[in-house]
Amino acid sequence: MKNFSSIFGIGFFSLLVILSVFAPFISKNPPNRQFNPSICANLKPFSVVWEDEKGGDVFLEKKEGLKKVIFPFGTDGFGRCVFSRVLYGGRISLQIGIFSLIITIFLGTSIGITSGYFGKAVDIILMRFVDALLAFPRLFLLITLAAVMERKLSFFGIVFILAIFSWMEVSRLVRGQVLSLKERDFVLSAKAMGASNLRIIFRHILPHLKGILLVDSTLRIAGLILAEASLSFLGLGVQPPDPSWGNIISDGKDVLFDAWWISFFPGLFLSLTIFSLYLIGESYIDRK
Repeated sequence: MKNFSSIFGIGFFSLLVILSVFAPFISKNPPNRQFNPSICANLKPFSVVWEDEKGGDVFLEKKEGLKKVIFPFGTDGFGRCVFSRVLYGGRISLQIGIFSLIITIFLGTSIGITSGYFGKAVDIILMRFVDALLAFPRLFLLITLAAVMERKLSFFGIVFILAIFSWMEVSRLVRGQVLSLKERDFVLSAKAMGASNLRIIFRHILPHLKGILLVDSTLRIAGLILAEASLSFLGLGVQPPDPSWGNIISDGKDVLFDAWWISFFPGLFLSLTIFSLYLIGESYIDRK
C-alpha cells in the first residue's frame, strides 16, 4: 500500500475486471447491435440519439415517447456502440489471456522442473527442444499456425495457439531455479531421509517457485493479451462481429483521422491494462 505504482496497477486492473464482468449491466447497448447506420455511423463520443423501442427507428431529434440512447465512446461505421464493444472486448481479451497463462505456466513449470531436477540426458533433450522453439520468431509462427488452422478459430483455438508458443521462457526460468534449489540443504536432507522424487518436487521445490512464478505471470499475461490483440488486428484471432480490442482497433484504422475514437478507446484500454500489469509485477519485485 506504500507503493503508488502498485496501487494504480491493482486498482486499474481490478476496475477493468469489474467493467468486463458487469458489462451487460453497465452498457445497455448490445455490442453487436447496429443502430441505423445511415444516422448512427461514426458518431462522436457522447453523441445522443432517440430510439423508438417498438419500431426500432432512430432519430437525431428528441420526440415524445422515444428512448434516449447515449454513446459515451461514439459509434463505428456500422452504427455499433464503441463503449459496449470495448467492455465486451475486454472480457474476451482477459479470458483468452488468463486461460493461455494457465496452460503456459503449467507446461513451462512441468518441463522446467523435470529438466532441472533430473538433469543429464533429460535436461539435454528438453532444453535443446526449447532452444529450437525459441529460435523461431514467435509472431511469425503465431500468424502461420493461425493461417494454417484457417481464420475462423474458436476461443480455445486461440488459447492453444498463444499457449503453445509461450511456455518456453517459463521452462528456462524454472529450470534455472530448480538447478539451484536441488543443491540446497533441505532438499539433500529430504533425499537422505528417503523421500521420493515426487514428494521432494511438490513438497520442497515447487513452493519455492511461487514468488518468481507470480512475478512472471503478471508480466506474461500482459504479453499474451497483446499477442491476442495482434492476431485479432490482423484478422487471425477473434472474428467479427465478436468484439476484441484488436479487431476494434482494426475496424477504425481506415478512418483514423475522421473517426479517431473507434481505435483510440480500445487502444487506450489495451495500453493501460498492459501498463497496470507491469506495475503490479514491478512492485512485487521491489518488495522482494
